[in-house]
Amino acid sequence: MAIFKQFAYSVVLFLSLIGSSMAARIPSDDVLGWVKKDNHRFLHADIRVGDLNRTIKFYTESLGMKLLSQKYFPKQKYSKAVVGFGPQDTHFVLEFTCIHGVEKYEIGTAFGHIGIATQDIYAMVENIRAKGGVITREPAGLSTIYAFGLDPDGYSYELIQSPPTPEPISQIMLHVADLDRAIKFYEKALGMNLLQKYDSQQEQFTLGMVGYGSNLTRTTVLELKYNYNVTEYTRGNGYAEVAIGTDNVYKSAAAVKLVTKELGGQIILPPGPIPQINTKITSFVDPEGFKTDLVDNKDYLKEVQKKE
Repeated sequence: MAIFKQFAYSVVLFLSLIGSSMAARIPSDDVLGWVKKDNHRFLHADIRVGDLNRTIKFYTESLGMKLLSQKYFPKQKYSKAVVGFGPQDTHFVLEFTCIHGVEKYEIGTAFGHIGIATQDIYAMVENIRAKGGVITREPAGLSTIYAFGLDPDGYSYELIQSPPTPEPISQIMLHVADLDRAIKFYEKALGMNLLQKYDSQQEQFTLGMVGYGSNLTRTTVLELKYNYNVTEYTRGNGYAEVAIGTDNVYKSAAAVKLVTKELGGQIILPPGPIPQINTKITSFVDPEGFKTDLVDNKDYLKEVQKKE
């Protein structure tokens, strides 16, 4: 959530003292087992854009999402909007942040695309093109029909022909240099399951789909992509992070800390309540440098209900 980025070093230090105290009470030998039992849910992805109204128009009119909330923070000099196919308390959504005075961001090569499931890919492509949108790959495929396009800021999105699904925003694709390490990290640190692994020697890449549950078409996933012989990507400053719900940010942070010692990564915001809004979160970067916010489930619901 964009507001989480506004806190100064003193707040981080305050949370560090709280988080360290709480984490010390959690036995390390069973915290990784607890992670598998935790109630996780993908909450939102945070992406920075140069023109918020233009972004809202594209995602609602061209892709069919709904504007769920829009907030202005003139003192902090940023605005944000949340769009999605359903309410925030039950659906994975996109949160766009616009920092006033910044018109363009570097997307880089590490971020891949946003995946969107649709029951009629051809109609969606026609609608996007009719409204002036950019389609970079026409619908095609064997077992799965898919297409690609670019939003007004240049972020790539994939359209995937799919039966009805409770999570139409179905994927966040990230490029990784070490796929096995990335999969292991998300399995151990966040309790995800490897739902699919696919290797294409012809196109020189391997994919790993990790998420919650057991049905790839019924949940949001992180699509981790390894391109043969590519060991480094440019990070950019456009894609910010993904947020995931947890029943206990302190236990979650303890688990992440254990896994980072083995596989890499780092806690960058210790667990604790954010002053003024009292939402408990913790933040970390994975071994590839991608950021994740872990947010207390009950606090998140309270925050969302305040906005409604």
